[in-house]
Amino acid sequence: MHLWTAFRPVSLMNTESPALNRLNTPAVITVSALNQTVAQLLERNLPLTWVSGEISNFTRAASGHWYFTLKDNAAQVRAVMFRGRAQYADFQPREGDKVEVRALVTLYAPRGDYQLSVEAIRKAGVGNLYEAFLRLKAQLTQEGLFDATRKRPLPFFPRSIGIVTSPQAAALRDVLSALHRRAPHIRVILYPTPVQGEGAGNKIAQAIATASARQECDVLLVCRGGGSIEDLWAFNEEIVARTIAHCHMPVIAGIGHETDFTIADFAADMRAATPTAAAELAAGERDEWLQKIDRQRQLLRRAMQRHLSDKTQTLDWYARRLLSPKAAIAAKRQQLQQCAQNLRYAAMAPVQNARKQLTNLEHQLLNRRPDTATPRLILDDWSRRMHASHQHGLTEQRQQLRALQAQLELLNPQRTLERGYAILSDQKGRVLRSTTELHPQTQIQVRLAQGVAEIGIASVQTSMDA
Repeated sequence: MHLWTAFRPVSLMNTESPALNRLNTPAVITVSALNQTVAQLLERNLPLTWVSGEISNFTRAASGHWYFTLKDNAAQVRAVMFRGRAQYADFQPREGDKVEVRALVTLYAPRGDYQLSVEAIRKAGVGNLYEAFLRLKAQLTQEGLFDATRKRPLPFFPRSIGIVTSPQAAALRDVLSALHRRAPHIRVILYPTPVQGEGAGNKIAQAIATASARQECDVLLVCRGGGSIEDLWAFNEEIVARTIAHCHMPVIAGIGHETDFTIADFAADMRAATPTAAAELAAGERDEWLQKIDRQRQLLRRAMQRHLSDKTQTLDWYARRLLSPKAAIAAKRQQLQQCAQNLRYAAMAPVQNARKQLTNLEHQLLNRRPDTATPRLILDDWSRRMHASHQHGLTEQRQQLRALQAQLELLNPQRTLERGYAILSDQKGRVLRSTTELHPQTQIQVRLAQGVAEIGIASVQTSMDA
């Protein structure tokens, strides 16, 4: 639900006469004259002064002028350095740089803004907050938290969109206006949280974790309006970045303006330049989709009309060629009769010719048929001889095999062991054949017909014949 507040201007009418006003009121000056007077007072009473502070919201315009904010822990002031002076600077300031500027205090009359007109600038060190930002960014980059492979695609047609921001933030109104304009049919869920101040980082992370746990929305917007680095610092805390990276749904970060970058922007699945841009990325414009559908409908209708026109013309062409069914049947019957007669004549002549050829071939076959009785007898005789020879050879081979088996059985070591002999081997399995290979106080293996035993040698007696 969107809350819209209407403001109606009220016109105040002066009922007194002009003459009476001239007599009773002091002289009236314009706003321009007032601002010019204040600017002259500032420039006369405050000479060129060196001012130190930290750079914030730095912008280099197309004209070459530099616009930035100079701040410390308690205050801030706008500053401008025109191109004629900026071209002599030996560096271009960046967000968070600590600098010292030689400036004239002045007033920008069109807006009535008090500002510094910078004549010279020099480095005074990098701001502590920006140093912390760079350290955390380098750490999380090394961990792979910002890798492109971790980024998830946005849903094509989201049914609900979650928003993590402050209910009082102007960014929320911008996001709701953009969603109401582009896709009023999408359900919007707000996860309220402070976006600035002490403890804001933990509360933002808690709101993101709540949205991730509930899984009520298809995409989550984390947004806030623009501000200084201090104002946006809650989105530079490590807990916020890690919570975004582990969120179950895709996250779009729309924090600050186009030039503002936070750690949350790098951890999110997509960064938007502004909160409004984040809403536009999350939801496609309904009117645009309806226009596309309407164009496709018109194209489809024209295609169908063209197809029907073509078929109608084809039908008319066939209708003009269509004859009377009775006349068409009679013509086809006559054609059929003529074809049947031709078919009979065409079929009889080849058959008669084929019969004559078949009769001639039969006579030739009978005359040329060979005498197969004698070869068949010879073939049977050879078959009997081959079978007898095969059986005789098989019998001889079986007898040879039995003789070889008997010889093999005689040479089988197991049979020798069964007659009471034994095989001696050392610990390495080598067979012992002489007493010279035996040594007292050693172990040897004795293999018998049934089993193996280990025995010790008490003494060795070498025979004289050995």
